[in-house]
Amino acid sequence: MRVLAGDIGGTHARLALMELANGRVTTIHIRTVDSHAVNGLPMLVEQFRGEASLEGVGSACVAIAGAPVDGAWRAPNLPWTIPVALPATSVGLPRVTIINDFEAAGHAVPLLTDDDLVTLQSGTPSPGAPMALIGAGTGLGMAFLLWDGKRYQIHPSEGGHADFAPRAREECELMSFLRERHSRVSVERILSGRGLKALYDFYLARGHHPENARTRSAMEREDPAAVVTREGTGGGDPLCVQAVTLFTTIFGATAGNLALTALATGGVYLGGGIAPLILPALTSGPFLDAFRDKGRLAPLMAMTPIHVIRRTDVGLLGAASVAAAVVKTGQEVEV
Repeated sequence: MRVLAGDIGGTHARLALMELANGRVTTIHIRTVDSHAVNGLPMLVEQFRGEASLEGVGSACVAIAGAPVDGAWRAPNLPWTIPVALPATSVGLPRVTIINDFEAAGHAVPLLTDDDLVTLQSGTPSPGAPMALIGAGTGLGMAFLLWDGKRYQIHPSEGGHADFAPRAREECELMSFLRERHSRVSVERILSGRGLKALYDFYLARGHHPENARTRSAMEREDPAAVVTREGTGGGDPLCVQAVTLFTTIFGATAGNLALTALATGGVYLGGGIAPLILPALTSGPFLDAFRDKGRLAPLMAMTPIHVIRRTDVGLLGAASVAAAVVKTGQEVEV
């Protein structure tokens, strides 16, 4: 069975022709473009059709950051609007399903192997217990996986837009700093690519370390978040090291809050594009301390497994599984 899978984020838009056979998913062709370089899904599919034949493709599933409001998907970090009931004829395929990007990632979680994961905390997983997914990239995505007795049902969340809750003096100072820039500070303002740059600016404004001219020059040529990540994990710039350290602290606390909310003793999975890039900081930094620092429930946090998803096509994998399920049943089902 061949399906078309899409993963549309605020930075990149990906489409992939994928084949499912004998429980395995194989990518036949993939196209990645700047999300802002195309004007909507029909154009993206048409460009893809110029590179790969979609003959025999029975279904498409496209994952997009955001949530449906008033009958349409409006991505918060992308000027796209996609009708919830997108006509399949608009993309020239029999069936088209639109889902949240972290809902797609949630569908992929049961399909991941040990090679796709890096375990930060083995814990003691409870069979059939809820699982949680959180990932920082252009924005901050979340999802829950709840067992219904037969399979995991995936529930997307927009918890990344919840209020940032500072826990210590330094984080309170960060809150004040960000409030001067924004009328409201969500946790996504920190746990995202733009958040990494904001953390760098915060430490620069405090004046404890002078700005490195090499870092500033690199930021003018590259994505500032990529520079902060590289210099912060490599130890090349004190400001970047501080930014990455505070990022991992707040990431750990936020992931712990999510684990408590979902009672995710089945496991917490860190997705998104940033976590694999800061693995050294996640494994040796304050992430685990902040995750476990939940007072009387600290023992529960210590037994909760935590895994980093290092597979980069997890959104496409989940979308492909949904598209295949649609073909089999004629309606969207859970994997």
